[in-house]
Amino acid sequence: MRTVLGIESSCDETAAALVTSDRKILAQRIASQDEAHRPYGGVVPEIAARAHAERIAPLIEATLADAGMTLDEVDAIAATAGPGLIGGVMVGLVTAKALAMATGKPLIAVNHLEGHALSPRLADADLQYPYLLLLVSGGHCQILLVEGVGSFRRLATTIDDALGEAFDKSAKLLGLGYPGGPAMERLALEGDPRAVPLPRPLKGSDEPHFSFAGLKSAVMRAKQSGQYADADIAASFQQAAIDCLIDRARRALASVGKVNALVVAGGVAANKAIRGALEALAAEHGLDFVAPPLALCTDNAAMIAWAGVERFAMGQSDPLDVAARPRWPLDPEAETVRGAGVKA
Repeated sequence: MRTVLGIESSCDETAAALVTSDRKILAQRIASQDEAHRPYGGVVPEIAARAHAERIAPLIEATLADAGMTLDEVDAIAATAGPGLIGGVMVGLVTAKALAMATGKPLIAVNHLEGHALSPRLADADLQYPYLLLLVSGGHCQILLVEGVGSFRRLATTIDDALGEAFDKSAKLLGLGYPGGPAMERLALEGDPRAVPLPRPLKGSDEPHFSFAGLKSAVMRAKQSGQYADADIAASFQQAAIDCLIDRARRALASVGKVNALVVAGGVAANKAIRGALEALAAEHGLDFVAPPLALCTDNAAMIAWAGVERFAMGQSDPLDVAARPRWPLDPEAETVRGAGVKA
């Protein structure tokens, strides 16, 4: 059995975790920065980087103490090396490099998106490759065929806003504060999802990709019109988003061969209405539906440690001069798409 220390610092969560090769999370700590960023309605990169630098060392120390372990008992050290806010990524990666150098342990530089993509396998030992993954977060909205560790084929991406970004910005338009996604989901429970006529961008299109900028703009116009209750706007937005996700996922399923499951991961995967719709789609296609526990959906270090476990099991590690990367696509061979597809 191997134990990997995972470090995550790509955005506004400082996190450390210890995960074993038999899928046990021995300890995990997450330091949220919500209060620091709330006055600005979003993440401020400089504030985030400083908070990571202040918190990361004591957080790792406390995580080891929680597990009753020392660094000498850890087999490898995995850290997010990108993509993300470069200041935060560098804090976590440099810390991991220092620990690896001091202890002689292997360093594993993990793609943050691969952490999300493999996290369902941490929670479900029966999930086998290949599977179709809907990766939905604040910065990314993609459909990927996951064929193995480091083997991804991107089938769709967003041409403008990611869904999590659209949730957060729509929440801000409704005065719901930060973080916006969970607030929108709560408010949507009180509204009528058919009350506000919102668009479903690219639904039914031959183009495989996503687009949410127009949906966000429609929310702004609905709010400015004064004709609709905020709860109805939130519910209608959420339903429009679900309709787009299901349409694009159904198209992707029709374009690939046999897969073992339909999987969702990323921060937006915590949304219960989205999970329910995807579970129904999986059943429609005779597939298992797999979603990680809510605690593994948002940014966390357990998923980084698990990606490290999977890579370490294949004999992979990285040199101490590995670079932090603000952009790092899972499928570097995927064609560039119009709009903001560079995010992919």
